[in-house]
Parts: sequence; structure tokens; C-alpha cells
Amino acid sequence: MTRHYSKSPLRDDPIPASARAHVAARPLVAIVGRPNVGKSTLFNRLAGSKIAIVHDEPGVTRDRSYADAFARGREYLLVDTGGFDPESDDPMQQGIARHVNAAIAEADVVICVLDGTCDVHPADREAVRLLRNSKKPVIFAANKADSPSVDALAFDAYRLGIPEIFPVSALHGRGMAQLEEAVVAAMPDEDDSVPDPFAGLGDVPRIALIGRPNAGKSSLLNRLVGAERSLVDSRPGTTRDTVDALVRYSVKRDGGHVEIPLIVLDTAGIRKKAKVDDAVESASVMRAIRAIERAEIVVLMCDAKEGVAEQDAKILGLAVDRGRGVVVALNKSDLLDPAEAKKAEQIARDTLSFTPWAPVVRLSAKTGRGVSQLVDTISKVREAWAGRVSTGELNRFFEEVLETHPPPTMGGRATRLYYVTQAESRPPTFVVVTNAPEHVHFSYQRYIQNTIRKRFGFDGTPIRIRYRAKRKRPVDGGEAT
Repeated sequence: MTRHYSKSPLRDDPIPASARAHVAARPLVAIVGRPNVGKSTLFNRLAGSKIAIVHDEPGVTRDRSYADAFARGREYLLVDTGGFDPESDDPMQQGIARHVNAAIAEADVVICVLDGTCDVHPADREAVRLLRNSKKPVIFAANKADSPSVDALAFDAYRLGIPEIFPVSALHGRGMAQLEEAVVAAMPDEDDSVPDPFAGLGDVPRIALIGRPNAGKSSLLNRLVGAERSLVDSRPGTTRDTVDALVRYSVKRDGGHVEIPLIVLDTAGIRKKAKVDDAVESASVMRAIRAIERAEIVVLMCDAKEGVAEQDAKILGLAVDRGRGVVVALNKSDLLDPAEAKKAEQIARDTLSFTPWAPVVRLSAKTGRGVSQLVDTISKVREAWAGRVSTGELNRFFEEVLETHPPPTMGGRATRLYYVTQAESRPPTFVVVTNAPEHVHFSYQRYIQNTIRKRFGFDGTPIRIRYRAKRKRPVDGGEAT
């Protein structure tokens, strides 16, 4: 049974500010510095997990790493870069330097990491000069200051003309609170971080076209717009920046035609990091990731003839992690016979098996075949992504689930699930109140998620389910705990 959601994607009233917050692109904070000063250790500390490889050997981090981070009530995107030495003749070092420059160009705030245990290095001087010219807010951190006795040596960096330096120990966490406070203070205001060229249009779905180079993203945008809004070229990497376009596309529905407005974000192709060897394309990758954050629904464009690859799965994972609705578009299907097209779709579903709920649409951006089906699918996914289910309906369903398949006993303790409610939409987020959140087995959590999908649909959108302990009733007029 698929539910018809209460919110329509075609309504005319302005989108609430609270909903806009779900699709606002977060500030980008880049970490830069010469090799072996502890950038990756700081990256892991700020991200709250061991994402980047940490090793004493200089030059371990060659590609950028990305992570979602949170500090002082602000969410942001953290970027780790390779250590750069501007005086090196090594081609790899020169490539890293281009990546660093690209990261600085795209960043809202830059953290420049110095080694707080040694004298100023010539590469540090070059880094300071480079950052001054960038005109970006820069926070200087003297790392490896594991104790106050090291701070005096760290302050030696003031000779570079730095206005303020923060002695920190990324390894032990010393000084991180002050550093994070400075980083957040340097971020742009939340309302000013992403200019909206379509402000005031109301609740128009925002769609990001993402995928590997030469998958047909710009061709699809041109087909939707009906004009050469984007440059189309057979060479990969034509789109260097994100292009936004307002589209009104008519589709057949219920025996008639419905005009569906969309704001479409065409992005640069995202290659494997090992193949991103050009500073301009490096910047394009970051812009594409930020476009995902600005979007509500992400369309993964794939070349049906080449097949869906691991990199496509990674790109789709970026969208799912950020709670965006997703649609998989197998472009250039007109080049395949029916048997080949069916096989291509099966390969896509196998490769993207972590999103079995994502609809797959075959189309040809060149001929227009399947484009109406794609737009109709996008509209339905957006409706599910923004939809809500009433608490009463959820709990009637939940009673049926508990009667037929109650949670298993864990650690000799009976797990009780009291009720469920939908706390948020965009994406749909549910809260299950239980006596023991830690005892709800992951297999039963997966079962609950699958049954919610089976009953209420939610095709194309990730759903999140949180388990919380039941609050105790207040005693003698005290507060609930």
C-alpha cells in the first residue's frame, strides 16, 4: 500500500524557513599546510572520527577528503588537503599544490596548520603569503602543542605577521574548543552562505544532476529547458561550474497534463580522486558536492552503455548521507536493444544495492524518450521526501507489526516499543520510543524500516529511524527525566 502524502510539490505558498534549512549548503572549511604538520589528525579530530589516514611519513594525504562536521551549533563541510611544498619540483607535489589552491578558492574559511614544535619553515611563509592573497578568513593553528610549555615555541609563528595563532594538540584535543569557536565566528552568516537566485518562487523542487563526466547531464538540462541553456560537448568535464535553471515541464497524469516546475542544478562530472589532476576540475568536484547540499532531489545520471560503476555508487552515497531523495537515470538507453537495456538496469540495481528503494528510469536525453517519466518520478519522489504520516496512522500500523513480529529479547531483557511518531520530513525521520534503545537489534531495526516502506511507500527517499528511551514521569512536581 502506497500512501498519498499530505504535502504536494506543486503548492504555491512559500516554503517555510525551517524547511529551507534542510537544503541550505553548509560552509566549507579547508585545512591546509605543509607536509607532516598534523593536518589529517586535526581533520579527524574536527570530524569526530578517524577518516583520514594518519602517518608520520610526509605526504600521506595526496587527495582531498571530505567530512560532515558540527561545532557550536553550526554544521559545515570539512576538507582535508595534501601537504604542499611550493619549492618542490616533484610533479606529484605540484599536483597537490594545485589541489590546495582549488580548495582555498572554494572554501569559506581556511585553517592553516603549522608545526608548533619547530621553527618557521619556508613553506609556512609561502602558505601565509598565499592565504593573504586569497582574501579568505584564515585561522592559524600551531599543532603539536601538547602542553603549555610548548606554547612559547608555537608563538614564534607570530614572526610571519599572523594576527592570532591558536596552540592546539589535534592528537590529544588540547585547545580545540578555542579553535572551533574561532572557525565558527569566521563562517558566513547562515542566511548569507548560499545566494539563492530563485528566492521568492515558492516551494519549487530543487534537483541536482550529478554523475561521472560525459553521462549526459547537460544534455538532459537542455532537453528540459528546450534551449541551449548549458554547453553540451562530447568531451568529459565540459561543465566546470554549477548551472541553475528554472524548468516548467508538462507530463501526462490522470488522463490530462500537469505542468511541473523544477529548479535544476547541472553540475560538473565527478571523477575518481586519483583522476582529478587539474585544479579547475578539483574546484568543480567541490561545487558539485555543494550542489548536492543545495538540492532536495538528486538525479544520478549514468551512461547505460558503459554501465554503472563503483564511482557512481560513491556519488549516490554522498546524496543519501545528506538525506536527499534520489533517482537513478540510465541515459543513452536508445543505444541499447531491449535485452541490453534490461541487463543494464539489473547491473545498476546490483551496483547500487544499498538503495533498493531508489527508482531507476531509462531515458535518452538526446531523443527525449523517457524524460517525461523521469520528471514524473522526480515529482513523486519529492512528494514522498517532503511528506508526513499522521501519528495515529503510524501507531495503528505499529500495533499490527508488534502483534505479528515483536522485537526479540536482548541480554535477558524484554524490549518494549511503546509508540512511533514522525518527527521530521525532508527526509522523513521517525522516532520510536522504547524502554531500551540499545537493545533494539540492528536486524529488527532494518525490519522496521522495511515494513514502514512497504506500508507507506517513501520510494526514492532515505528514511531515518531513531530509538529513544521513554522519559520518566516527574515526581512531586519535578521535571521529567
